[in-house]
Amino acid sequence: MAVIAFFELEGWEKAHIRSRLAGHEVLFINDVLNDANIAQAARADVINVFIYSQVGQKQLAKLPKLKMIATSSTGFDHIDLAACTARGVKVSNVPAYGSHTVAEHTLALMLALAKKIVTSSERARQGNFSLEGLRTIDLDDKTLGLIGFGKIGSHVAKAAKALGMHVRVYDPHADANLIELLNCKSVSLDELLAQSDIISLHAPLTPATKYIVNKDTLAKMKKGVLIINTARGGLIDNKALADAVISGHVGGAALDVLEEERAIKEERQLVSPEFSGAFDLRTVVANQVLFNKPNVIITPHNAFNSHEALRRILDTTLDNIEAYLDGKPANVVGGRENASQKALAHKAPVKKTSAGRRAAVKKKKMR
Repeated sequence: MAVIAFFELEGWEKAHIRSRLAGHEVLFINDVLNDANIAQAARADVINVFIYSQVGQKQLAKLPKLKMIATSSTGFDHIDLAACTARGVKVSNVPAYGSHTVAEHTLALMLALAKKIVTSSERARQGNFSLEGLRTIDLDDKTLGLIGFGKIGSHVAKAAKALGMHVRVYDPHADANLIELLNCKSVSLDELLAQSDIISLHAPLTPATKYIVNKDTLAKMKKGVLIINTARGGLIDNKALADAVISGHVGGAALDVLEEERAIKEERQLVSPEFSGAFDLRTVVANQVLFNKPNVIITPHNAFNSHEALRRILDTTLDNIEAYLDGKPANVVGGRENASQKALAHKAPVKKTSAGRRAAVKKKKMR
């Protein structure tokens, strides 16, 4: 029987944890790990934390029996991996949990823009059933440009193909085999900008992608283009976007993320009590010209926030704990297991022959 201490939980999680870890001693500590409560976990073999709990040499010294840390986050910079390695403590994370969830929100925003759902609903709510200004566009036969083709981008591509759309992809690191399998086309950024009726962003925020949508790239887009961002706010220069919306060059935009959300590292922060009040998005949004435009939809960074996605975070965390207790650590960061996973993740895709590609496509269609 292991002793497992949980920090930074929401109330709904506890019953599920008890059922999954029956037979082990489970401790619930209703706060972040800190000097005042760390003694309660002194007997713990395993602890579960989120990003607000700092675990370094000081904390590890007060957890003498600790053998494993399960963080309910993708990031792990709140944990001193070197100190954990020195003490033989394994650290596991949650590498992915919401790719379908965010892709579905992206699709919802795309449809809402194309079909003017928000404007139509607001007008009807006011008792006005005029159709003036409500003419929409079909997505069938339109070209969707995806900047970024990871798990989320590829799920969006599948949905778009089902709607009869043509999909163009710009991602220097994308899996070429997957692009071909999904009947998409890999293009340069300039080609994507020129060809796309709708552009959706699914790239990480890095120095290379900062303001990838800016005055110059906006000028290369089709007049009337629709822009969707469910990735990171810093991918778009909002001043340039606002100018393009006002001029009519951009036909509409749907934004689930804003550049001012710099404090966010993990989406789950947004439902965490510790994050509440970190900044006032209402004030941020109210100060933006974009907020008052009828052809702009802004959602409050809610793309990740489904019951299923949050449950997947918890279940992956519990899977990691159970795997460690079974002697088969999973999703380990900073260790040999992680190194091998990274090597596989960055391995260049095997180039298939034409026959091999046809076989893969046939197999995919048969599923």
